[in-house]
Amino acid sequence: MRHALIFAAGLGERMRPLTENTPKPLLEAGGKPLIVWHLEKLAAAGVHYVVINTSHLAGQFPEALGDGSRWGLRIRYAYEGTVPLETGGGMLNALPLLGEAPFIAVNGDIHSDVDYAALPLEPQGLAQLVMVENPAHHPQGDFALDAQSHLHDEGMPRLTFSGIGVYRRELLEHWRAAIGDAAGADDTPPRFKLAPLLRAAMARGQIGGTHHRGAWTDVGTPARLAELDQRLPRHD
Repeated sequence: MRHALIFAAGLGERMRPLTENTPKPLLEAGGKPLIVWHLEKLAAAGVHYVVINTSHLAGQFPEALGDGSRWGLRIRYAYEGTVPLETGGGMLNALPLLGEAPFIAVNGDIHSDVDYAALPLEPQGLAQLVMVENPAHHPQGDFALDAQSHLHDEGMPRLTFSGIGVYRRELLEHWRAAIGDAAGADDTPPRFKLAPLLRAAMARGQIGGTHHRGAWTDVGTPARLAELDQRLPRHD
């Protein structure tokens, strides 16, 4: 049974005042919450078990989404406490709920036409990330994708990480070595970003990538949410 993780614990600071009373993944575009678009696509791709990590206004997620049965899913919630654990700490915190097989992980505050059914069951190396063209608000990109579908921290041309990927739990095994004494490393549970782990694995040739050329939006500001809402078909 394929598992998935949706990152939904962020404070949504750039989206204020919209996120003062609503978690960002529960903001609506096209007549339904951003996170529901992901749940529908995951269910259509054959995923049956979804872990949603929560922190900011955490209680609203089970109220809005329930146990997932309306989509044919089983939803579990991984509460991170009042301070979000970042992407790396959040994934580590959710790992006990995600089983042993590779899993899909998706940022809850994006929207795309990526076909989740086309994501590999087994990633190339420790993870396989979906990359997109650099948006206007992130022109420098994140990583370079070579002709062998390997990702690198250095090199050109650079693409932007979409927030969608397939991961092996082994990526987290040596998290402490990758982040060193970064702030949050000694917290309980630890709080750290995923990017240093990905870069360390890239240096060993263990991170693959694919280039998605379709639609993708990082819903990081109220203006981008409004633009997405206008572009999507209505589901009122």
